[in-house]
Amino acid sequence: MNKKYTPISLDNIKTTRLKQRKSKVRLNDLGSPFKGGGFKKFLESLPNMLAVKSLKEITSSVIKARKAKRPVILGMGAHPIKVGLSPVIIELMETGVITAVAMNGACIVHDFELSLIGHTSEDVDTELCKGTFGMAEETGKGINKAINEGVKNGNGIGKAVGSYILNGKFSYKKLSILAAASRLEIPATVHVALGTDIIHMHPEADGSLIGEGSLRDFRLFASVVSDLEGGVYINLGSAVIMPEVFLKALTVARNLRHNVRDFTTVNMDFIQHYRCRENVLRRPVINGGRAYALTGHHEIMLPLLAAAIMEEL
Repeated sequence: MNKKYTPISLDNIKTTRLKQRKSKVRLNDLGSPFKGGGFKKFLESLPNMLAVKSLKEITSSVIKARKAKRPVILGMGAHPIKVGLSPVIIELMETGVITAVAMNGACIVHDFELSLIGHTSEDVDTELCKGTFGMAEETGKGINKAINEGVKNGNGIGKAVGSYILNGKFSYKKLSILAAASRLEIPATVHVALGTDIIHMHPEADGSLIGEGSLRDFRLFASVVSDLEGGVYINLGSAVIMPEVFLKALTVARNLRHNVRDFTTVNMDFIQHYRCRENVLRRPVINGGRAYALTGHHEIMLPLLAAAIMEEL
């Protein structure tokens, strides 16, 4: 026979005093309407909680790292370039905030096209239906030529493409992250998965040289990561390649007994993907360090972070 229940009586409920209860939101945490007066005033007007607190703490970590001459490494996918952030990234490189750049293979396509002709990012739907997606002659021939020549001369892909743009007839080379890295002598590495990038569809693509160049860049990146103690690693818009590469580079550094324990990691993307959450935010700092997730549109979040950093500097 089923047990019968009646509504419970609340007559003997014990209450507590609101004044004594610990609260997560207090008066000094509240935001205020922005009345103008500069970016610092705008930051001060924001509520002091959640993502705003993370933004401020990341800013502090970057400033602390650079004052102590520790690295600030930017790992990135191609989307930040496609949404117009190259000038912001280059400014951070030129002012000494970003000390190394690592990117997936798609980045070099958009970096190259933007610096060559001033536009990039084709309509995939339209071009795929016509069988012409990724078939721009200048892009395929130019980037593969840069890689083939540069790798034969002993460079990785990052240096090969960066030097090619810097020394070539590129009308908008000031917009090239790789050219800026070459000019500033900042490590720039490119980490390729064969078959993922449009240049691999062109006859000039040489798998042996692409592989050799990317492996050289991985070893250079591992060297940069081995010096990350006290620094900051920012993963911007790469959901698979860079989180995986970063984890392997960190493993190499620790296996070779480099002290890489106390550092800060940041993941910035539309959503917090599995590999970013695990390989950037959780696993690397299990034994020490700090991790922050900033979720949102790159074209809003990175300029906010960059402005906060520059304001403090």
